[in-house]
Amino acid sequence: MLQSEHDSSESRQEESSTMVSSIHSRRLKNLSLGVLVLQTTSLVLTMRYSRTLKEDAPRYLASSAVVSAEVIKIIVCTLLVFMENNFSVRAMNQLLKDEIVRKPLETMKLAIPAGIYTLQNNLLYVALSNLDAATYQVTYQLKILTTALFSVSMLGRRLGSYQWLSLLLLMAGVTLVQWPMATGGDSEQKVLSGSIQFVGLMAVLMACISSGFAGVYFEKILKETKQSLWVRNIQLGLFGFVFGTIGMMVYDGQRVTQSGMFQGYNKITCTVVVLQALGGLVIAVVIKYADNILKGFATSLSIIVSTLISYFLLEDFNPTGVFFTGAALVIAATFMYGYERKPASGSAVKV
Repeated sequence: MLQSEHDSSESRQEESSTMVSSIHSRRLKNLSLGVLVLQTTSLVLTMRYSRTLKEDAPRYLASSAVVSAEVIKIIVCTLLVFMENNFSVRAMNQLLKDEIVRKPLETMKLAIPAGIYTLQNNLLYVALSNLDAATYQVTYQLKILTTALFSVSMLGRRLGSYQWLSLLLLMAGVTLVQWPMATGGDSEQKVLSGSIQFVGLMAVLMACISSGFAGVYFEKILKETKQSLWVRNIQLGLFGFVFGTIGMMVYDGQRVTQSGMFQGYNKITCTVVVLQALGGLVIAVVIKYADNILKGFATSLSIIVSTLISYFLLEDFNPTGVFFTGAALVIAATFMYGYERKPASGSAVKV
């Protein structure tokens, strides 16, 4: 009888523990959803606002913002490595020497994705200088297509039938979103508007291709070596800083010489830089709690929020039936792509 009561007590404790664990897991998922939506939309909207804000002072240099974000990222990742090593400066220095300085070939492997990510970050500024946030958000989901194709070719992954169908839906949706609409006004204004949208579209497409390749390449490197994600991102940040600085001096060297690297910076600019630097770090922390359905919801909510804010606050977007149809197809494709996909062990998260 005592044994029976003991077993019953253990059973109740297990049920209680399971219930508490379930509630905790649900809260973590809800928090992850909120963080993913906030990060995805806040960067895009603030970047778009900063690139269209009309001021008397000169606009800040996008190349300078990219370099500044890399510096912040290096500092934050170094602090995280410091924490991982129990706040020991000696242990951290030894780790960084062993993994970065004494393994030059391993470190040089990161030069390729770092250069591509630097290009991608600059392209995003170009895209959001020429496209509204809603159109950008939907079109940028083409990175699912490029990532899938590079995963098949570089990692040998196999895609299910639902995933291939979702990629077709994705392309159809983006095509509808970018479909030219008949607008009023003179022909010169139409040509100007069309050329601006074309520049934005090309920038997004190039960013999607670079994002897909660099992401898969980075994942392959992470799988081949057992190394801290933060150390890898320090390596990426160092190369990104070098490439970003070279790009800044090549394209904006004269303006930097005349007015300085931080010309045109204001509170909005600083917010954009911090969001770009820390956004990936936040995602790296919460992504393990987010399953494919949750990420699909996050993408859908981000598109909806960007559309509403672009229309009501930024007032740079006029939605049409064709846009909503295309956006619906893209959202459906996002859910569909994650339906059969199994999470890969040791999947990478670029910061």
